[in-house]
Amino acid sequence: MTEIPCWKCGADLHALPRPFGRRSECPTCRAELHVCRMCRHYAPGKSKQCNEPMAEGVMDKTRANFCDWFQEGPNATRNTAANHAENARQALDDLFGN
Repeated sequence: MTEIPCWKCGADLHALPRPFGRRSECPTCRAELHVCRMCRHYAPGKSKQCNEPMAEGVMDKTRANFCDWFQEGPNATRNTAANHAENARQALDDLFGN
């Protein structure tokens, strides 16, 4: 089984049952895991930020969704400056609301 870290905190998720369900959460930071940022199809530079042409658009890439194309993948966990900025925005949204 491929090691996939949490998209938010980087915690090791190998002990969690796969595939991640709609309500799966990181045991360390409680981040939802059935999210675009954890999907192998996640592609920030693409239209809808997704490589799967049949997938419906999802507005918030860090919230659990019902996408039927979801597959855990390592590409969503790259720790880039854009990820840091998105994490900061998400923290502010969580604190103050949208």
